[in-house]
Amino acid sequence: MSEMPLLSLAIWVPILAGLVVLTSGAERNASLARKFALIGAGIGFLVTIPLYTGFDVSTPTMQFVELMPWIPRFNINYHLGVDGISVLFIILNSFITFIVVVAGWKVINFRVAQYNAGFLIMSGFLNGIFASLDGMLFYVFFEASLIPLYLIIGVWGGPNRVYAAFKFFLFTLLGSLLFLIALIYLYFVSGNSFSILEWHQLPMALDAQKWVFLAFMVAFAVKVPMWPVHTWLPDAHVEAPTGGSIVLAAIALKLGAYGFLRFSLPIAPDASHEFSGLLIGLSLIAVVYIGLVALVQQDMKKLVAYSSIAHMGFVTLGFFMFSPLALEGAIVQMVSHGFVAGAMFFCIGVMYDRVHSRQIADYGGVVNTMPKFAAFFMLFAMANAGLPATSGFVGEFMVILASVKFNFWVAFTAASTMILGAAYTLWMYKRVVFGDVGNHHVAELSDISAREFFVLALLAVGALGMGVYPYPFTEVLHSSVNELLRHVAVSKIL
Repeated sequence: MSEMPLLSLAIWVPILAGLVVLTSGAERNASLARKFALIGAGIGFLVTIPLYTGFDVSTPTMQFVELMPWIPRFNINYHLGVDGISVLFIILNSFITFIVVVAGWKVINFRVAQYNAGFLIMSGFLNGIFASLDGMLFYVFFEASLIPLYLIIGVWGGPNRVYAAFKFFLFTLLGSLLFLIALIYLYFVSGNSFSILEWHQLPMALDAQKWVFLAFMVAFAVKVPMWPVHTWLPDAHVEAPTGGSIVLAAIALKLGAYGFLRFSLPIAPDASHEFSGLLIGLSLIAVVYIGLVALVQQDMKKLVAYSSIAHMGFVTLGFFMFSPLALEGAIVQMVSHGFVAGAMFFCIGVMYDRVHSRQIADYGGVVNTMPKFAAFFMLFAMANAGLPATSGFVGEFMVILASVKFNFWVAFTAASTMILGAAYTLWMYKRVVFGDVGNHHVAELSDISAREFFVLALLAVGALGMGVYPYPFTEVLHSSVNELLRHVAVSKIL
């Protein structure tokens, strides 16, 4: 174990960098603000790399643990640690933050310092969520992460940004209040402890587990989001600036799924089995129904937003089949979605910056004027449709393979995403990119700049690398996933 507080560095380096950007006078100098933000995001990513290189894949125990008292009166501690599940998301989050800072380099021209500081501070809060082993510390970071994203949508978003920001905030706040009630209940029944690891060993009657599970389920289902509490997401994506959409899709949607892994399954295992049918049913509705909804969208951002809901349905489906293959596939799908959905929203942002429209009908023949962009967009469209050798295929294939063993009809229904995903993604790509030049706006387009090429190339490396050679990702997961499923299989009924 490293003696350096790597997790604290992963949390506080981006937060302090954001504060430096805000307080150094950089708000009066956009160039300086961008440079400070890039340095902060770069260092924030670099300090997470030793978490992977120094990680022991042979053990499911928490690693890089940090523990010190925070509020001793209520036994609240600054307790950090990562296992094979959470370490991947910290690295992914720090990587995406770097991408977002580069992506907004020339696009954001007002309140540049505040914009970049918001992403840096949010990055630290998100890393805090993934690293927290104290329930109240988790909740503080969980709630704090809402504020920067709320401001990013509300200040730098589109014409209906205030409505979208309020809808996003109100949906997530309602779920968070139920989450807080469950945390307080667990605090008292555990003998005044907020330790998440102690809660994992807490024996509870089935009825108590059910109420705790339902409180968790509402909070996390809104975050995923699952059907029918998904309606805030398309509005938030459509109105958010490109950077906000990238972080929302790549990281923020993972918080709910991660909550199921860290809280719902290990704390209420018997209730998880009791409600697994409900969760599988809701997941299949998301895969099929939301996929059909995506087919009729005319706005590219809204189409990819609904696509995200369908892909996250695969994640929750994999969780509740209680199979190592399904659970690993679901987590791989979460990481892959970070690369692919983030890239899709960036591609749409590239076109919007030039044409100022997201309507599919306003394009056509983009390949004639932007051939390099069209090649990248094709790669990410194929990954979004689940093409083999891309990251989008790996997770979905693992979940479908596990669902065949679980139930043929569940597998059959889930596999429909391969058809629906290809249909709505390729339909959009065909109308936007192929054919004759649609109008004078498309005829005047210029191909991607060096900065945009750099961002797309980094995301392409992630999508292709994970698709061709997923072993570095799955290897980290094995021990932690097997331990979680072993724990869930043991009854905790009094």
